[in-house]
Amino acid sequence: MRLSVVIPVFNERTTIREIFRAVSAVDVDKEIVVVDDFSTDGTRDVLPELAAAGAVVLLHDRNRGKGAALRTGFAAATGDAVIVQDADLEYDPREYRRLLAPIAEGKADVVYGSRFVNGEHRRVLFFWHAVGNKILTLFSNMLTNLNLTDMETCYKVFRREVLQRITIEEDRFGFEPEITAKIAKQKGLRIYEVGISYAGRTYEEGKKIGWKDGVAALWCILKYNLFR
Repeated sequence: MRLSVVIPVFNERTTIREIFRAVSAVDVDKEIVVVDDFSTDGTRDVLPELAAAGAVVLLHDRNRGKGAALRTGFAAATGDAVIVQDADLEYDPREYRRLLAPIAEGKADVVYGSRFVNGEHRRVLFFWHAVGNKILTLFSNMLTNLNLTDMETCYKVFRREVLQRITIEEDRFGFEPEITAKIAKQKGLRIYEVGISYAGRTYEEGKKIGWKDGVAALWCILKYNLFR
């Protein structure tokens, strides 16, 4: 099974080389698709190195948001399965095999990596951020009738044909509730969760999501579950 790793990038000059090396080192058949969302911190100066090392590098001509970058990356993916990999160092690519296993074994069509179930370790950080994640997951579950523990996780793996049936509309972090609502509406999809480790960043270290994105996520949960 070939894996497409889609990496949305915005102003990650200090981590992009390291995450690319970590993804490259994972012993799975894969392609790496890097989508730069108009970085302005020097990230773009690094991208030719990644292209020379075999990555597919795509550039946005203006900053459009994570959802838009994923839409671009998904359209370019050619693997049997597709995983989202943030360009920071919060999620560990060495866990790809565990995430892929339910799909490779023919048990699942979609796999979410949960930070709250059986992860080997996690960095202790923001209490209210964790509470917000759990509230969003609960609200999403109430409308999708899924029993996910971590709807907002970065690590989501899809059979590529599942993504090909879905149109991503959200340009920013609303991607997470949108994609969850849309897969929940597809009949017969088998959705699994796998526990993952997590090394969250502080805002000083470059974390970008904030409370306004949480409010937008609540609207997206309503929008894509009740009005679409």
